[in-house]
Amino acid sequence: MSNAYALAKEQYVALGVDTEKVLQTMEQIPVSLQCWQGDDVGGFEQAGAELTGGIQATGNYPGKARTADELRRDFEVAASLIPGKHRINLHACYAELKNKKVERDAYTIEQFSSWVDWAKEQKLGIDFNPTYFSHRLSADGFTLAHRDKGVRHFWIEHGIACRKIAAEIGRQLGKTVITNFWIPDGCKDTTVSRRNHREWLEQSLDVIFAEAIDPLLNRDAVESKLFGIGFESFTVGSHEFYLGYAASRQKIICLDAGHFHPTETIADKISSVLTFVPEILLHVSRGVRWDSDHVVILDDPTRTMMEEIVRGSYLDRVHIGMDFFDASINRIAAWVIGARSTQKSLLLALLEPQARLRQFEAENDFTSRLALLEEAKSLPFGEVWDEFCRRQNVPTGFAWMETVKRYERDVQSLRK
Repeated sequence: MSNAYALAKEQYVALGVDTEKVLQTMEQIPVSLQCWQGDDVGGFEQAGAELTGGIQATGNYPGKARTADELRRDFEVAASLIPGKHRINLHACYAELKNKKVERDAYTIEQFSSWVDWAKEQKLGIDFNPTYFSHRLSADGFTLAHRDKGVRHFWIEHGIACRKIAAEIGRQLGKTVITNFWIPDGCKDTTVSRRNHREWLEQSLDVIFAEAIDPLLNRDAVESKLFGIGFESFTVGSHEFYLGYAASRQKIICLDAGHFHPTETIADKISSVLTFVPEILLHVSRGVRWDSDHVVILDDPTRTMMEEIVRGSYLDRVHIGMDFFDASINRIAAWVIGARSTQKSLLLALLEPQARLRQFEAENDFTSRLALLEEAKSLPFGEVWDEFCRRQNVPTGFAWMETVKRYERDVQSLRK
């Protein structure tokens, strides 16, 4: 224990906060790191596949992972610089086909066996996502809500296949998989048949989820979006649609920090939603003017999300995952910055002197409540963070950047 941490510990104890208990809690909360940050959502189904579905990765920083092995190696470097437990979040388009022609509706665990073997070695959990974009049958902007029953059937079968894959991953790893369903379906301009498309989506999802799967192996989540590029006027899977669907079917709802109006924060939605749904999958992102998937930083929106989770005692009902893809900076550094910033936000929330704050609130002493909230902001949380990093055997402060720069020089810069 460093002298700086010992002094910080005393300051927190004076306000009724046990930093040792906080550090133990931090050790138990995994963060699911998105595989697609390492290669700009390219995947490995086919070389040079065009990214579609209303999403876009901007930038062309050198060193992008070109193969699954390169991506896994990059992920290992990032994970070695992020304290605590880790999971990797896979999209179905990261299947390894091994020069075979396999359509998405026919995927099995075989296409992901290398990921599972690697996860066992690295002691990682895995989360999963069907891929409803960057495919010839999604080119006109619709998948599960398509007017053509045959197209809907293809994507329904893909969803069914992905749930089976996730369940098998969960069985082999002994860790529950969260399978998240997001579709890009929508239109660029005024749409007359909104009702039809939403009814088709409801029917498609019901077929996909018809087979019961052991929740210890796989749990299903559904994710909304405000709009996408080329889908500005109508998004079938809106927040209202999926909130209703998740509540009525008791599914996990995914709240993505970039999938709401720029003036909205999702912190206030957490306690409201958890009144009616069993769990939340939180996609931590940073939208700048639009769903731009900027790297997460230690900003107010991220802090307030974590505060709401901790204040509401929701840690056992919220799954924390990252969802951004920045190709303008070193991709490994983006992983590290985003994850560490998210963890710092969580740590700050856990270090809040809640007992005293709740006492002031119960006594209607809102003056003291506000004063303490402000004073808590200047407490030495950085020393507690450094202690967490030391105990998890990862670099403190800015030292982690040396590893990234060395790896960029020795490995990433050689990729052409």
